[in-house]
Amino acid sequence: MSLRFTEEYPEINGAFSFEVTRVLYTARSPFQKIEIVETTHLGKVLLLDDLVMFTEKDEFVYHEMISHVPLFVHPEPKRILVVGGGDGGTVRECLRHDTVERIDLVEIDEMVSQACIQYVPSLAGKLLSDKVNCRFLDAVEYVRKTSETYDVILIDSTDPVSVGEGLFTREFYRNCFNCLTDHGVLVAQSESPAWAPELVQSISRKLRAVFPNVHFYQAHIPTYPSGHWAFAFASKTLHPLKDYQEERYRNAGLSFKYYNSDLHFGAFALPTFFRELVDAV
Repeated sequence: MSLRFTEEYPEINGAFSFEVTRVLYTARSPFQKIEIVETTHLGKVLLLDDLVMFTEKDEFVYHEMISHVPLFVHPEPKRILVVGGGDGGTVRECLRHDTVERIDLVEIDEMVSQACIQYVPSLAGKLLSDKVNCRFLDAVEYVRKTSETYDVILIDSTDPVSVGEGLFTREFYRNCFNCLTDHGVLVAQSESPAWAPELVQSISRKLRAVFPNVHFYQAHIPTYPSGHWAFAFASKTLHPLKDYQEERYRNAGLSFKYYNSDLHFGAFALPTFFRELVDAV
């Protein structure tokens, strides 16, 4: 007998529902409820506190766009900090770049990574790479105290509730700024401009108070709320389009399911309502 999972969308009094064929893993960590399930059409799905974090069907969209946009702008990304991202998908994509020498993953919940390594190795397997240093602790405290510096910081966080709340503050962004090298870039997942406009605008306001250059881009992720998802690109000096390393992209010989050179430029062409939303601050 199959089960049915439903994610509630209170902001529109709606829901997203799909059939579950098997529950592979369920546990409660000190921070949250963790489940990995198999589905009829979406592959394996990671659920945290009854919210979809990824599905095998479309995870490549999110992980390619949060990773390759900044890594193909920075002229030589060697040291990467991934905040959150315990499922390993962002680390997997970053390691595809030959320039990357070290990735520090700072994830508060070790049980998420352990479960994904066991049940979804296609995402999490690269967490075991010699180039990856997993630190299972609070990223808010980490960026406040660390003396490490990074070329790129990727905030691959959950929504700004519970364990993710502190990753959306001006103080956190300021501490990330201080961890970046002179040409450092930060990219943060920034929720849905269609269904959470106030939150997207808040992210824009806080980032612009810290970084001299802030630009937003977008991707279509079918199993995320509304399917329209935002990312914030913030930097000290680099522009996401003017400084795009197109020759390095062409010479890299990498194949992607979603990301490409044309899309890199197109993703920054925002719908009018989205542009007005983030520019209003």
